[in-house]
Amino acid sequence: MDEVFKDTNDIEHLSKLFKILGDANRLRILFTIGKDERSVSEIIEATSLSQTLVSFHLRALRDAGIVLAERQGAFIYYRLAKADLLNMVGEFQGYASKETVRTEKVEFLCPCPPMNKKIFER
Repeated sequence: MDEVFKDTNDIEHLSKLFKILGDANRLRILFTIGKDERSVSEIIEATSLSQTLVSFHLRALRDAGIVLAERQGAFIYYRLAKADLLNMVGEFQGYASKETVRTEKVEFLCPCPPMNKKIFER
């Protein structure tokens, strides 16, 4: 196994990062913030998401250490903790193209026989 994944904690942390980034609204917010900093009202305007939803996702991104928040007067501004995150996400855009990702239904093989409906009919 590659040296990067020797520690199972590394895999767990990476999995959590992908789960956080796996939400379309969170990605919209990250792309809106970009390499600058944005206020909540700017993010709401750019994404057309509700204030409640934006706040929910910003909290998740902040708790994960992906974005940082800074209060300036009455406003809170958000920026990426690491600006190169957008580069990484951009790399994955190539994998997300229709030619690369198979979207048809995948059926999983189960060693169990199909359940009999009559068992449940009493």
